[in-house]
Amino acid sequence: MSDWTGTNSTVSSIQAGCDLEMPGPTEWRGKAALAAISKGHLSASDVEKSVTNVVRLIERTKGLNGSMEESEKSIDNPYTRDLIREAGIEGITLLKNESNLLPITNANTIAVIGPNAKRAIAGGGGSASLNPYYTTTPFDGIRAATSSMLLYAQGCDTSKWFPPATPLCETESGSEGVMIEFYRGDNFQGKPVEVQHKQTTELFLWDSAPVSVLPVYSFRVKTILRPKTSGRHTISFRSVGPGRLFVNGRLFIDNWDWTEEGEAMFEDSKDIDKEIHLEAGQPAHIVVESTNEVRPAAKIAVDGMKHKYGGCRIGFQEESKVDLLKEAVDAAKAADVVVVVTGLDGEWESEGYDRHSMDLPKNGSQDRLIEAVLEANPKTIVVNQSGTPVTMPWADKVPAILQAWYQGQEAGNALADVLFGRQSPSGKLPTTFPRRLEDNPTYHNWPGENLKTVYGEGIYIGYRHYERMKIAPLFPFGHGLTYTTFHYGHPTISNTVMGERDTLFISVPITNTGGMAAPEIVQAYVRDIKSKLPRPNKELQAFSKIMLNPGETKNVELVLNKYSVGCYDTLMGAWLAEEGSFEVLIGASSTDIR
Repeated sequence: MSDWTGTNSTVSSIQAGCDLEMPGPTEWRGKAALAAISKGHLSASDVEKSVTNVVRLIERTKGLNGSMEESEKSIDNPYTRDLIREAGIEGITLLKNESNLLPITNANTIAVIGPNAKRAIAGGGGSASLNPYYTTTPFDGIRAATSSMLLYAQGCDTSKWFPPATPLCETESGSEGVMIEFYRGDNFQGKPVEVQHKQTTELFLWDSAPVSVLPVYSFRVKTILRPKTSGRHTISFRSVGPGRLFVNGRLFIDNWDWTEEGEAMFEDSKDIDKEIHLEAGQPAHIVVESTNEVRPAAKIAVDGMKHKYGGCRIGFQEESKVDLLKEAVDAAKAADVVVVVTGLDGEWESEGYDRHSMDLPKNGSQDRLIEAVLEANPKTIVVNQSGTPVTMPWADKVPAILQAWYQGQEAGNALADVLFGRQSPSGKLPTTFPRRLEDNPTYHNWPGENLKTVYGEGIYIGYRHYERMKIAPLFPFGHGLTYTTFHYGHPTISNTVMGERDTLFISVPITNTGGMAAPEIVQAYVRDIKSKLPRPNKELQAFSKIMLNPGETKNVELVLNKYSVGCYDTLMGAWLAEEGSFEVLIGASSTDIR
């Protein structure tokens, strides 16, 4: 079956074996398939084959119609917490550490700065996101781990959209959130069929519209917004179908005939932002009217389909009267060491849409923040939270950089354990960090033309591309430092000849030559010295992680077999391991071969 909105053809997708289009109602099957059959573009047997596969799936999984699943239950216990925290520590990747600025020692005052410093970024957005039992921010973790005086400054705002108005919204009864009145039909006629209470102003009605009003419905959202301060504040609004927002009975934002589509995958409009003067604590009565009619701009408006799910989002931000950058610079000047926490979040990094650049959002504000803080205090550590590489124009100047990724509910505590040397970081980059977007292997091929992308990079992806093109990355694949050093001894191999059924074992003695216990991840790359087919300069084929105390030596074992030297021959239509000589390159990263 297709992923959501993943199908974009009728005949080709059915013939290719895509039996089920998700989600419903269908866009490319139904009437479209019947029309293709009548024109001779699609055979009845093609359709029957797909139908048979779906029926077979239903028959195979009929056990799902049995007894109800057990109710959800919490497994929040000390073991789970410790496991999540340890996974977070081991994933943190130390990219740079000049003059051993890390771990932090003997700092009376620490400035914790950045848009992510007091936010818990547990994960990315979309279907990959989960609700943790609790969250910890970097500031929380640092505060719990040290007796040093802490200074805080946000530094800049990186919100992609204005925050949900939820915390400032209440219903007539005083409950946080909104009330939604649902009507049959798209004209708000008669009395509401059902009224629902929602504790959020992000109201995308995937599956929460009452069955009794389907398939065509309209709805009103009602709430009371009370700002904390007086000022020129901003209300933002977007809707899936036609929508309009009223403030105190007057039409404030008219989005009824929107044509500019937003970037999310569920075909909503772009945000409309509008300023309004409001007094602190004074109620602003908000009413939204909307329907589930498909707008002409939406990609799903095909085959005469006029209605789907509805929804809207109400955002709100109070006027800022603070110079965030100056606050950050002042805090940096007053501190012995600075920790700047930057990065992305579920708004910028999610399914359903792509990032528009590799830069840190927003409009260069995070890069300017780092440059200004670094000038104010050269003892600056940058902690970046993201699931993918970002450009770091300041990387050559900042003495210490940690790539912290997204680390769930224990993110703040795991970060603090690494910052203060309770444990050594040991993560290795699973991807190359290029200096610029233009260096990427896919730069010339994406997004392609007319829904067609040519994967022109072929096998030369990741570090294979950078080595072939002799492009120096910012940080190479497999790179990651620790708080100690390692010596790689002389490797031994179980055999220098490999047959089809053979397995070779390489043993490498590794010694911790520093003063702190830490793991090392030893990597083995294979190079085909002479090949009739195009091959990368080297390919990662084995790796092993080992924990070593100071002065301790252990052997790491790396395992190779025929797949370690083979490649796919498109002419033969088979996997091939050529006769000849191969080299095994052992190192700490793709560029640090020992």
